[in-house]
Amino acid sequence: MRMLVVAVALMSLAGCTQVAAQGEIPEATGSPTATSSVSAPPKTTSETPPPPPPPAVVKPTPCSISDGACIQLSTNQSWVVRGDKIVHGPSKITHGRRGFETPLGDFPVLRKVKNEWSRPYNAPMPWSTYFTESGIAFHEGSLTDPSHGCIHLDPQAARYYFENLSIGETVQVVS
Repeated sequence: MRMLVVAVALMSLAGCTQVAAQGEIPEATGSPTATSSVSAPPKTTSETPPPPPPPAVVKPTPCSISDGACIQLSTNQSWVVRGDKIVHGPSKITHGRRGFETPLGDFPVLRKVKNEWSRPYNAPMPWSTYFTESGIAFHEGSLTDPSHGCIHLDPQAARYYFENLSIGETVQVVS
């Protein structure tokens, strides 16, 4: 009997006074059915999973081509696109200085020369990918000094363009 009084006292301290009020105090016999009416309160989880991240937004290029290279002179950027998706870029570029402007329009990739040398300007042009008949090309070059019409890229981008643009693919140059 003494244990029963201690159990009731402990239950009321633990907030289980409803059990005592309803007459469902476990019997001292230890029978399984006597204790089965006392159950723990249902578990509530305050952990709501975080919402999924927003879908990645791919900013389209300013060009209308779906395959090839896009050059935007006003922002000094270039991209390689495949099936309307950007696969490389934006890459920082420099382009033609005053008097040697890079022409606007759509041009086919004409040829590639891995270790080209500019005779008129006595300068290296690594990873050259030509896209005009007048000798305008993507190639590794200064990203601070304007060119004589070519599109200068950093070494990694120049190599990427060289290796991933095919002869005949379109290079679109926009302002």
